Amino acid sequence: MQDLPPHYRSTIRTLLRFALLMTLVALLAGVLFQESAKKLDLEALSPGLYLAAGRRLAFVHGHVFVSGVLVPISMAMALVLARGIGGRELTRRPLVWLRHGYLGGVSLMLVLMLVKSYHLLLAVRGGEHDLAAIDRAFSMGMPLVRHLIYGVVHVSMAFGLGVFAVALWRSLSAPAD
Repeated sequence: MQDLPPHYRSTIRTLLRFALLMTLVALLAGVLFQESAKKLDLEALSPGLYLAAGRRLAFVHGHVFVSGVLVPISMAMALVLARGIGGRELTRRPLVWLRHGYLGGVSLMLVLMLVKSYHLLLAVRGGEHDLAAIDRAFSMGMPLVRHLIYGVVHVSMAFGLGVFAVALWRSLSAPAD
């Protein structure tokens, strides 16, 4: 690891710290789901509504582990492995895209998922049983705004990860000097 360039070490450190933080967030999301779902009244809700109300919050747990833990660790390992097998050194630019584009996008995506999940869960617990009305209320009757926000977040993630992946791919096309 000592032969890695400083910008690699900095990126790997950031990726691993992010993954460790997201491990804690994923565990917390699992606890939030378990505790919040307990407060849903199964007797008062249809089985479908009961499942729909808690399902989104359950998905947050898995999304955090995959997007926030496994992908960053995989990218850190890919950097190390590529250099280890003779790949050319990446410039700072794709690593900045990975850190800011992907990690920033994942962070915002997870916040959005938590907010939307609790919006649905709390609305059902509060007596609203029309899922379409709950969904409309989430975007304050402006679905275009919601689609724009979600689109920007997902494009940021995809572009950040894509720029890194293409740069890493190219670095493996010929041995390092």
